[in-house]
Amino acid sequence: MTEQQTLLILEVVFVLVGLAGVGMVSVPAALVLGGLLGVVAVERQAARHRPVQGRGKGGER
Repeated sequence: MTEQQTLLILEVVFVLVGLAGVGMVSVPAALVLGGLLGVVAVERQAARHRPVQGRGKGGER
């Protein structure tokens, strides 16, 4: 297991424990927070694989 995989597992465990703690106080808040964190995770993953677009001639986009 690489260091990057280990850090990812630790991050997921940390988020799940925090989400469970919020769920003990307020279930609707935990559902909203879980949805937001899911969107953030998908966007982070998409950003890692998105090709970088270079600038055109003269710096136009």
